[in-house]
Amino acid sequence: MWRNLHRWRGVVLIGIAVIATVWLALGNQLVLYIHPRYIVFTVVMSVIALALAVASVVIRRTGHDDDDAPVRGVPRAVSIVALGLSTLFAAAMIILPPATLSSATATQRDINSSAITTPTQSVSDADAAPTGAFATFTVVDWASLLRQTSDLEFYSGKPVDVVGFITADSDDPQNVFYVSRFVVTCCAVDAQPAGIPVYLPNWPDTYQLDQWVEATGEFVTNPSDRSAQGIALEPVSVTVVEQPSEPYLY
Repeated sequence: MWRNLHRWRGVVLIGIAVIATVWLALGNQLVLYIHPRYIVFTVVMSVIALALAVASVVIRRTGHDDDDAPVRGVPRAVSIVALGLSTLFAAAMIILPPATLSSATATQRDINSSAITTPTQSVSDADAAPTGAFATFTVVDWASLLRQTSDLEFYSGKPVDVVGFITADSDDPQNVFYVSRFVVTCCAVDAQPAGIPVYLPNWPDTYQLDQWVEATGEFVTNPSDRSAQGIALEPVSVTVVEQPSEPYLY
């Protein structure tokens, strides 16, 4: 029995990984780990890898079944541990609900430090856009504009309506928070946070870190004398919302 398990251990490990991958894809949860454009490729390659692993074992068994030596000692223990850990990991991925990156990660990676090095919106295009166009602007779009200009006249008459999760401003965490989103290029490992500052005195009394909100309003000079952000959103409303099905921006 152990000889058969040893022979098929690679297939079992790959099979566990494939099951977890397909399960997450079917539940639309794989987007929490990789960019949507890579999902089909990842699933297809996972299935191909499993098929090749099975084929290799079948061929090996057909040609050399009698030559397999029994596995004992340390190699056997290592194989058992590897198989057990892989099974537990895959089960955890399926049973435990996947979670998005949090405000703690956003703080560690410095909001707006590198997510918007290439402008997603230009000042000239935004200045010429009709008022209705701003309803489609995301957190990253506004953060890109804030990076380009601090001229309040530019923002006058441009309504803001964005959805993101709450990250506290490290300089004035009691009165300023960011409406934040992660920008993903390939996968969650390279995700970079972007956000727009919101001035709302004593916001922790009403809202919580990582809570998803929809904030509307206009940009004004930041009233906070502690925050390093010169411009902040003066909210007309901040409404708690459900996390979007695709929480990252691409």
